[in-house]
Amino acid sequence: MVHADASNFAEGVTKEDAYEQVLWQAEGLVTDQRNWGKVACQTIKFGKGVCGTAAATHETQLVRDVEEFPGHIACDGDSKSEIVVPILVAQDDGTKKLVAIIDIDCAELNGFDEVDKAHLEQLAALLATSCDW
Repeated sequence: MVHADASNFAEGVTKEDAYEQVLWQAEGLVTDQRNWGKVACQTIKFGKGVCGTAAATHETQLVRDVEEFPGHIACDGDSKSEIVVPILVAQDDGTKKLVAIIDIDCAELNGFDEVDKAHLEQLAALLATSCDW
């Protein structure tokens, strides 16, 4: 597992450059790799907290200040903002099935924006179609 201290981007790297690198490497993910960074503190129920809300609604949750999110679950006390993107796989009947989520915390307020949302949703779509769920 990649260590939590190594989960930061180098200073001076633009968001676009960082996402280009992440998306390029996404095709080579290690089998059975579940967590990069700190491991979640608990199992979270659908509809609870930021992760559970994304899972239940099938919609990205972009939270600029976690203290303002009703029912936020503080798994990492350093977290100030968070983005959670559902990974949805199309089913034969036209519905979409939740298979995983991408959950990223930031130690700063307003750590994520619409640029992050767009690129992470692109990554989620890539993972949905390129993995054997």
